Amino acid sequence: METAELNLLAGWIGMSGGAISGALIGLYFYKEQWMGGYGSFRRRLTRLGHISFFGMGFINLLFGLGLKVMPLSPLPAQIASAAFVLGAVTMPLCCFLAAWRPSFRHLFPIPVVSVVVGILGTLHGWPVK
Repeated sequence: METAELNLLAGWIGMSGGAISGALIGLYFYKEQWMGGYGSFRRRLTRLGHISFFGMGFINLLFGLGLKVMPLSPLPAQIASAAFVLGAVTMPLCCFLAAWRPSFRHLFPIPVVSVVVGILGTLHGWPVK
């Protein structure tokens, strides 16, 4: 699979994850004390997991479309692509795991570093004219 296509696929899978997780957790949002109440750590992290599916999905879509318009140098493009896909998988996962067991919050550097690597790889491979 071509690099751009991988990120486009990851982006649309992320959008699907956001819609499905939103539908599932939306079944319980009307309950005032669900997951400890609206401001509880568990409920905030669950909402963040739902939104991170969309956020990381958008990042992957933009990166994939960007490669179609302005190709990056091959190695930085592949590194950035893999890093953005890793972020799309690990960010919602970390959010939901931390909502379940707060000690999983220590895993957040994984998606954060992967997104930073993706951004730096994109900037490093940027075509200079």
